[in-house]
Amino acid sequence: MVDAFCATWKLVDSQNFDDYMKALGVGFATRQVGNVTKPTVVISQDGDKVVVKTLSTFKNTELSAKLGEEFDETTPDDRHSTFTMEGDKFVQVQKWGGKETKFVREIRDGKMVMTLTFEGVTAVRTYEKA
Repeated sequence: MVDAFCATWKLVDSQNFDDYMKALGVGFATRQVGNVTKPTVVISQDGDKVVVKTLSTFKNTELSAKLGEEFDETTPDDRHSTFTMEGDKFVQVQKWGGKETKFVREIRDGKMVMTLTFEGVTAVRTYEKA
């Protein structure tokens, strides 16, 4: 259930995120900002939709969709995303231009661990409840 993820989470550790962004084609200046930004992620439910808000001094985003239902994200490359539950993991898949990246969120020892993968490059970002 998504319920286990419904909380406010603060980034406390990030590994290999620069290489992940580089693989995605993110420019140097934006990667520098991304590497020092410590976002807060707020996951909640609104009726039958899952809401994921990412808040930082750099940029705020909000995604809202039903599990299993594809939705459009406002990105420069027009990504289409889907939220699903795979066992006890909350998964988001983004697809665009024949490419795909996957965010797998799981709860480990009370922390939310998010593993991001794209074309063989993996980053791991760990969040604690705020």
